[in-house]
Amino acid sequence: MCGAELHALPEGVQRVARALQDANHPHTPLMLDGAARTAQEAADGLGVQLGQIAKSVIFKRKQDGVAVLVVTSGDRRVDEKKVSALVGKIGRADADFVKAHTGFTIGGVSPVAHLFPPVTLLDQDLWRFDEIWAAAGHPHAVFRLLPEDLKPLTGADVADVVQSAPEVAP
Repeated sequence: MCGAELHALPEGVQRVARALQDANHPHTPLMLDGAARTAQEAADGLGVQLGQIAKSVIFKRKQDGVAVLVVTSGDRRVDEKKVSALVGKIGRADADFVKAHTGFTIGGVSPVAHLFPPVTLLDQDLWRFDEIWAAAGHPHAVFRLLPEDLKPLTGADVADVVQSAPEVAP
């Protein structure tokens, strides 16, 4: 991207595109025809497995009101007790909190380019895949990456932050 094409994108997507460009990330945001507000919508729109969607879930740390971002695989649920054990007690974040702290609306929260840097944890289950997709600052925008790209892009640690997957009978 040379920069001129960024002006046609929504502001949040422009911010993500600049952050990716500054990090020399090889992939730029892609605008989907349909909404990708949920991991399932994103997976359907991209034709990938649900687990390949790196969903960004925001919590509010109770002790200081700091945003806590958990980037998890789309087919997993965050285990709030595991996250609290790592970062301190957390609670749910409402839409106003998410927008004020990240600059993004729910359904388009990117793992990068937040207004205020959150405490961030990366779900180890994302490493099951060679390629993943993350929101790019708007409910219709995503970008492609490798799981290992998340560490330098976010500066975050990889952890066990999800509920145990149910055992499947043979």
